[in-house]
Parts: sequence; C-alpha cells; structure tokens
Amino acid sequence: MNNTRKVEVVVIGAGQAGLSSAYHLRRTGFEPERDFVVLDHSPGPGGAWQFRWPSLTYGKVHGMHSLPGMELTDADPSRPSSEVIAEYFTAYERTLDLRVRRPVDVRAVREGDGGRLLVETSDGDWSTRALINATGTWDRPFWPRYPGQETFRGRQLHTAQYPGPEEFAGKRVVVVGGGASGTQHLLEIAAHAAATTWVTRRPPVFREGPFTEDVGRAAVALVEERVRQGLPPKSVVSVTGLPLNDAIRQGIEDGVLDRQPMFDRITPDGVEWSDGRRVDADVILWATGFRAAVEHLRPLRLREPGGGIRVEGTRAVADPRIHLVGYGPSASTIGANRAGRAAVRDIRRLLTEKPVEPIKPVESVESVEPVESVAA
Repeated sequence: MNNTRKVEVVVIGAGQAGLSSAYHLRRTGFEPERDFVVLDHSPGPGGAWQFRWPSLTYGKVHGMHSLPGMELTDADPSRPSSEVIAEYFTAYERTLDLRVRRPVDVRAVREGDGGRLLVETSDGDWSTRALINATGTWDRPFWPRYPGQETFRGRQLHTAQYPGPEEFAGKRVVVVGGGASGTQHLLEIAAHAAATTWVTRRPPVFREGPFTEDVGRAAVALVEERVRQGLPPKSVVSVTGLPLNDAIRQGIEDGVLDRQPMFDRITPDGVEWSDGRRVDADVILWATGFRAAVEHLRPLRLREPGGGIRVEGTRAVADPRIHLVGYGPSASTIGANRAGRAAVRDIRRLLTEKPVEPIKPVESVESVEPVESVAA
C-alpha cells in the first residue's frame, strides 16, 4: 500500500531560512499541511541557535534580523541567545500556525513519479512538486585533517561542541580558525585557561569602520558569484573581514589575539611546526567553520565539478524545482528573509500549471515579547 503523502511544496529545515520561506508560502495562499509542509530534525524550535553555547548571550549576537511579519522586541541582552531565539521562534511558529513537524530526519530526496520529487524521511515519504532546502550548515562541522591528529592525547572539539569557557580552566588550549567564532572563543577562554595559542591558515583581516550597505552588498556579490559558478560557498564574513571592535582591540593589546601560522603536525602532547617550534596543549579547539548540509540531495546529482551547487538567485540551475534558501549569499539572517520571499515567488510561477487555491493571507504581527519558557 502506498502511504506517500502529496503536497505542493516541502520545506526542509525550520531555522531562519525555513521559517521565512514558510511565512511567504502562508501569506501568498499556501495552507500548511494541505499545500506545504515544514520538516525539521531538531528537537524543538530555534534552528541552529538552540545549540549555541550559553556564554553567547543575545547582546553579543551581531546582525540578528527578525523573521518577516513579527519583530523580536525587548529581549534581555544578558540572556543566552539560544534561549531568546528559541522562544522567539516558538512564538513565531505558534502565532503564524506553521505546524512544523519535528523531529523528522530527511534521509534522501530523489526523482519521484509524474515529474514530482520524493522526499524520504524518518516519518514516512512525501511527494512534492517543489522543494525549499533550508538546512543551513550547523550539522556539517568542518574538521581539517593534519598528520598525527589521531595520536593527540588531549581533547579535540569543534565550535559545534563548544561548552563555554569554564570547561577550559587551567588547560593549555590551541584555537584553530580566524573567523568570528575563533576570536570569540579565544577572548572568552583566555580568562580561564592556563595558556592559549591562536593559529590560522591565513593572517586574519580586521575591518575598520562601519559595515555599510555598500560593503555588505559587495561582499554578498562575491559569495553569489561563487555559487553561480558551482563552487562551494564561502561565508560573507570570509570576504568582509572581522570587525575591529573594542573587544578585539583589547585582545590584540593583551596578546590574546597573537596569531601564529598554521602548525604542520599534531603530536601526542600538542602541535609542532616544520621549523621545530612546538606548543604543548591539553585541548585543540577547531573553530574551522561548517559546510552546507545538502547530502540528502545527493540522489538528484546537483553538484557541479567545482564541488558546489550552481544557484541562480535561490534556484538550483540543474533543477528548477529545487530552491536553496540560506545557502551561500542568503546565509545571513536578513539574506534568508529575502531569499525565502524570492524562492516562493519563483515556486508560484513554477506551479501555475495547477494554481493553489488561495486562502486568507496571514496578517503580519508587529512584535512579540520573548515568552518565559519554551517548555511552558
């Protein structure tokens, strides 16, 4: 017996990109569960934010834009961002009645019958005419490989597992990575650790002055060009540089942000350079970024020889039924909002052969105060 359920659109992921897409589907006439479904493998609302370390408070979050149709107001900057944003997403899903299904693991997306796509999940299969992939990167932390890595007697962990600075008390810590996470980890850990060493593949680039609209537009254009060529996307931060704020300046002055070139090998007791220099370590923290979580799309063979998926706007060039939101240039929170709207506009055009019956659009809600508890 065939238990495959049919919808017009499947949205995979309920972070900023997925919820933005669901909002625009809802407000333009698609009804949840009848015309579209949102599948999320996380245990609760909040996207990747729910997994962030407790010391990343809401006040330390830069560039967090509200979801479309509902502002986040009066959030306590001293609270963990994981709590604030999870509560905000909870209220958003509930208020807009998005009916996110979770936890649901999407195992594969492949060609189905009659020109439709088949989405295979831990909760059964879905047949859909279009797909919005909004899976982000959090589930694919990038671990570089170095000679001797398996011999290290200390602890190795990635940003995705970062527990906060207290666990490094009295430890000798090597932090690898020149992005925002690496510098934030160093500045936190230095006050607790016995010693810290910062290593990066390339010298870090610090950005002076305000992050203007023109600077942001130019950075996004560079990332967009990569995905248009079918190359793996880089983060926007990788082309804008790190903001030279007061905390960074103090870290440089204190010698915490004293960058060393990348080591050549890992030893049982630390790391070593080819010139014979070595640093003993108890912990190696890999703040080396993430890759796009798109392995479930492998059966569709969307990858280009360059290793990425060619995207025009949000549409996969190899298959116009597939839209990637939160991928490459739309990986920022404001980019995800805009990309969600653009993807839905294109999908409506694609589905004009069989128009979706309109329903009353969802009214925008001006603001929402953070709820007291996700569990409440």
